[in-house]
Amino acid sequence: MTRSSAPHFSETVVLPEYPAVRLYIFDADDTLRRTVVPEQPCPRRPGEWELLPGVSEKLRVITWGTAGARLGVASNQDHVAYGHLSADMARMLLAEMVFAATGHVPPGDALAFCPHSLETDCECRKPNPGLLLRVMRTYDQDPRNTLFVGNSPVDAEAARRASVAFAWAGDFFTVRNTKR
Repeated sequence: MTRSSAPHFSETVVLPEYPAVRLYIFDADDTLRRTVVPEQPCPRRPGEWELLPGVSEKLRVITWGTAGARLGVASNQDHVAYGHLSADMARMLLAEMVFAATGHVPPGDALAFCPHSLETDCECRKPNPGLLLRVMRTYDQDPRNTLFVGNSPVDAEAARRASVAFAWAGDFFTVRNTKR
């Protein structure tokens, strides 16, 4: 593809409903993926999760990486603190999830998670804004160009504290049939 025939940024990246967004940050569990192990809130090893309906369809239309939009994850992963999985496994599962959803893996620092227990007071555990701020710093992005997509009031509050726009996962990933 020659430079003159290369698609413009706005043609390949911008979702019509979010024209100013250059950084999309997603919660993981019950936003992008769900665990397939009964009574287990998050996966602990490969094969214990699946993408939620509509996730791949929505995210694969966006151009990711240096030629497109930036992508990050902000997820509370307290099961690391309780010894159910290692921090390395949690990071690998997040990278695997993002690749399955988008065909792209962002830089390691953009896969931000809080490994602390529920009882630990830390800046990274949502609803605190630490994870969102970390991902924004990774890409040197402004809150005005950032959207956080999540599924819980804790996610909405983290977005408010980080001064970024928020979208409920159910609304963001709704696949609308535009054919009549």
